[in-house]
Amino acid sequence: MTGPLTLALGQINPTVGDIAGNERKIADGIESARAASAQLVMFPELAVTGYPPEDLLLKEHFLRDARAALERIAAQTHGTVALVGFPERADDVYNACAVLAEGEIRAIYRKVYLPNYGVFDEQRYFQSGTHGALIEVGDVTVGLTVCEDIWEPGSPASDEAFSGASLLVNISASPFHAGKGLDRERMLIQRARDSVAAVAFCAQVGGQDELVFDGHSLVIDHEGVVMARGAQFAEELLIATIDSEGPRGSRLRDARHRPALRRARPDVPVLARLELAPGPVPPPPVGGPVAELLEPTAEVYAALVLGLHDYVEKNGFRHVVMGLSGGIDSALVAVIAVDALGSDRVSAVVMPSPYSSAVTQADARRLAANLGIEAFDLPIDPAMQAYDGMLSGLFDGRPPDLTEENLQARIRGNLLMALSNKFGWLVLTTGNKSEMAVGYSTLYGDSAGGFAVIKDCPKTLVYELARHRNVPSAGEPIPPSIIDRAPSAELRPDQRDADSLPPYELLDPILDGYIEDDLGREQLILRGFATDDVNRVIALVDRAEYKRRQAPPGIKITTKAFGRDRRVPITNRYGG
Repeated sequence: MTGPLTLALGQINPTVGDIAGNERKIADGIESARAASAQLVMFPELAVTGYPPEDLLLKEHFLRDARAALERIAAQTHGTVALVGFPERADDVYNACAVLAEGEIRAIYRKVYLPNYGVFDEQRYFQSGTHGALIEVGDVTVGLTVCEDIWEPGSPASDEAFSGASLLVNISASPFHAGKGLDRERMLIQRARDSVAAVAFCAQVGGQDELVFDGHSLVIDHEGVVMARGAQFAEELLIATIDSEGPRGSRLRDARHRPALRRARPDVPVLARLELAPGPVPPPPVGGPVAELLEPTAEVYAALVLGLHDYVEKNGFRHVVMGLSGGIDSALVAVIAVDALGSDRVSAVVMPSPYSSAVTQADARRLAANLGIEAFDLPIDPAMQAYDGMLSGLFDGRPPDLTEENLQARIRGNLLMALSNKFGWLVLTTGNKSEMAVGYSTLYGDSAGGFAVIKDCPKTLVYELARHRNVPSAGEPIPPSIIDRAPSAELRPDQRDADSLPPYELLDPILDGYIEDDLGREQLILRGFATDDVNRVIALVDRAEYKRRQAPPGIKITTKAFGRDRRVPITNRYGG
């Protein structure tokens, strides 16, 4: 009889390219797992290098450094078996899972399915493996997979299960978008049921440029019951115990896979046979801690906070600065920044023009006071007059128009960049996805900066996030008038966003269909949208592509973020 197996899932936050730092995290995780009497410890996909390393993988010395770090990690694996993701340089380069035990690299499994859609470009860098693989840890047969290998129904995971694996392990770096964690959990539950095998899924957590990884590691039994779940958006060493004998007994009683085995018995190699270290004494109950899932809006908010925190920390910034207008977008960015970094690392600048209302200025200063952040007043009227004087000869006889409105935004952008240059602060831009989609922004003005926190948040979601954060238990830092006021850029008298755009309640669903779902004009009209609205929105989106190419990076939270996901030519006459 095979006894219970104690697992440790190292849900770590690596940094791309910080091989030494990632090595320390993995080594610390192995030591903690050993202290918890874990017999098998897992770490995420490409944990040694961080994910995704992109064109660093084209450097031979980078690959050599990763291998050297892996060998040093392997030397520390006495008393437990470790599974560690790394890029293997062999006849080609492989996205690989190393099996470390007894101080050595005992085996290497190569990822079979290389995603090449959305944010993924793995076929640019890696050769694919050809088949599944097993290891034997004592009497427990373990099937090895890397990320996409288990998303794909069938082999290699099913081959491994048919060949006797009672535990399928999956090391992963799975970028977040809203709702993905729950979809992924449901998929893994289905894989466990179909394979009649326990599933252990070890995920990366943390921010990397535009991407956020949500963690949410899982241990699922062979009946599809979640036995342990890691926290979302936080590092954790998740300890869980599985009944490794359970799948064997279930397969004995449930013969549904026998016909498939008779037709095509898979030939899956056993890469290593390893001794099983003693488990905890006495054996713990089956299972482990099960973290509660965040509700959808809280999940997105947590992703934004983590994404901003890690972008600032991993790139060496100590302080951020932003313009505070008294509008909803800058208010949301301000509270996210404070939650991510603390009020002492955030500064705001109020830059009123003659068109800025006293109410919005007061709201901006009140928000800053509520958050405890430093706020500066830099009125832009003198600069506006200077520009008017400089351009008066060239513009003589022409009435004021969008040019003068954009100059205000560019003056503000210049002032924020001056503070960035002088003090080394990172400028946060405050534009949302709806505005970026239709070009309702000013190049080198409100789009100028280092990081765009809410660039992938539609305007209607911005309001949801603000209301989520502004509950009494969280102190209600955002003045209610900011949330209730009709949105306006305040670049001319009595301006409202609705003067230039369809209402956001109408605009956002059209954008969702056109951008997220790639629907055409006729399909959108069939969904019930008016022809004139559809034509107008499509034209605005297509015309603004050149602006989006020049926008700063920002956090992906939808299925089709601008930049990494949605790649449309600037020169393009298709027209929807």
